[in-house]
Amino acid sequence: MTEQGNGAVLRMIRDGRGVTRADLAAVTGLGRSAVASRLGPLLASGLVVESDDGVSTGGRPAMVLRFNRAAGVLLAADLGATHCRVEVTDLAGEPLAAAADDLDIERGPDAVLGHVLDRTARLLERAGRDARDVAGIGVGLPGPVEHATGRAVSPPIMRGWDGFSVPAAFAGSYAAPVVVDNDVNIMALAEQRRCWPGVRHLLYVKVGTGIGCGIVADGEVYRGAQGAAGDLGHLRVNGYDSVVCRCGNTACLEAVAGGAALAAALRERGLEATGSRDVGRLARGAVPEAVQMVRDAGRLIGEVLAGAVNLLNPEVIVVGGDVADAHEPLLAGIREAVYRRSPPLATQQLRIVRGELGERTGAIGAALLALDGVLSDEAVDRAIAAAAT
Repeated sequence: MTEQGNGAVLRMIRDGRGVTRADLAAVTGLGRSAVASRLGPLLASGLVVESDDGVSTGGRPAMVLRFNRAAGVLLAADLGATHCRVEVTDLAGEPLAAAADDLDIERGPDAVLGHVLDRTARLLERAGRDARDVAGIGVGLPGPVEHATGRAVSPPIMRGWDGFSVPAAFAGSYAAPVVVDNDVNIMALAEQRRCWPGVRHLLYVKVGTGIGCGIVADGEVYRGAQGAAGDLGHLRVNGYDSVVCRCGNTACLEAVAGGAALAAALRERGLEATGSRDVGRLARGAVPEAVQMVRDAGRLIGEVLAGAVNLLNPEVIVVGGDVADAHEPLLAGIREAVYRRSPPLATQQLRIVRGELGERTGAIGAALLALDGVLSDEAVDRAIAAAAT
């Protein structure tokens, strides 16, 4: 059996395979003393607690091992084009304190991350914790991210962010590791882990101010060679050569079917729509112009998405974002185009559904991202080794 490190033992306790020392011995093949040597550092770190509330079979009750989700906290920041949500969670990703604000990402990294740092300090105080309790930090950005370094790379809607190191902005306040990813990647991670845990191949399509796609392939987030995979909103749609996208190209999907484009079109018709949230609100309110625009946008998104279905053959497509709050008009348009343009084999078991996690999707994903970084087998083994020196 190869699962013999401290990190692997912690994982088995977290997922319920190692509820007792005897369980761990059976799963790992280790002897009692070897199991004890693995557990010692985990108990000392506070990540694992042991109690005598096990079920008795006639003798002394077995000591029960539990993952201590209160041993630290995570900071999760979901940054969109026009919003910011920050949460303090326990080590299982459950929120202890949260705040959401309207915030323009184009104010630049100093202003935006300064706001995040201010929020995290206040939320930690509200949760009764401090900076020393922070075990990990996860951040989602609405643009391409070099995942290995946490730097934004030529983001089309984030002026002033290109090459900026997000982890460095947190270094003066927290000693914890910082993990950064594209916002739709962390949303895909959240939906797959929390709502579709048995699904190995999933696409998450965010239709908000812009349009993006997070890809889960064989159970893992797929980022591509440079972290740019899933940029659905900047694929070309036919018949819109005169429409200029904010990225500088013409006929991009989000320039035609994104929330900002739809809001502008609704304003031209005399309706009050300042952004993507208003598009969803008007469509939910059965305003005819909004319903028709959203359904047409769904068809365009579906036309482009059909290519991804043909290439990736997902089991589930989850649709989220502010415009997805329109519910059926958007989904109906997407389904119509995807099922029409994709081959039967790729769609015979495909489900296209609305996201279930709502406005917390990005924050949940950011917390899971941080959690993976802190409690992976390798990270736990490194932390135990460092504590021993």
